[in-house]
Amino acid sequence: MVVESIPQAAGFIYGLFAFAALAGLWYSGRFTRRRAVPFLAASAFFGFLVFAPVFPYQLQNLVLRNTAAPGSPLPVALGGLLAFIVLTLVFGRIVCGQVCPVGAVQELMHLVPTKKRGNPESRVPVAVRAGVFVVFLAAGLGLSVNLLALVGLSDFFHLAVASVSFFVFLWIVLLSAVVYRPFCRYVCPYGALLAPAASKALYRLRRTDACIGCGKCERACPTGTADPAARLGECYLCGRCTEACPVAGALTYTRAGREE
Repeated sequence: MVVESIPQAAGFIYGLFAFAALAGLWYSGRFTRRRAVPFLAASAFFGFLVFAPVFPYQLQNLVLRNTAAPGSPLPVALGGLLAFIVLTLVFGRIVCGQVCPVGAVQELMHLVPTKKRGNPESRVPVAVRAGVFVVFLAAGLGLSVNLLALVGLSDFFHLAVASVSFFVFLWIVLLSAVVYRPFCRYVCPYGALLAPAASKALYRLRRTDACIGCGKCERACPTGTADPAARLGECYLCGRCTEACPVAGALTYTRAGREE
């Protein structure tokens, strides 16, 4: 379905506007999961329309030094990826949460009403993704192997149903109905770079003195990040914790020292 005549820059422009709008919703306290759905749908649409902003694949192209695929000169593509890492350092993983089409299709699939599986408190996904990141760099830099193409990331959004790899990623998307964001949490190389930045984000969800310690946010969080002891940068700002919190103002998106 990808329309080659539309520049990929259109997807990145959308990504910037979507990021700004979502950051504004969180900052103003008006973010809700219902309001996030249109952004998820729009992000998925841009993935199928122009295959952008698919951040992990853009990173793959940089590693392979592919000058044609990014749709812009490599320095510009690198600058864009670095810019979103800086934005994550300030505002958290909004990119992963609702802007990147790869995360969006998984988040939408996870809305399917079925029994969910997985241990949110496990550190295994982070460890596995770190290992995959090393393999990703070695395959790209040392062997010029496009690891994400083997996973089917490009074929999926291009609807290349004649390709075996299309069904590999389709299986990952279907798995997302029961396991929260398997690609993002176990595979994504760009997520491996964003997580450390998000763990130190200036603005992030914090508990205030109004918290009654009911534990509802921790049970609602699909990554275990609502636990105050968790510092893995795995918060995708999905809004499940704030939706589950029974006390207004107990969990707020703010910067350090501004908790009320």
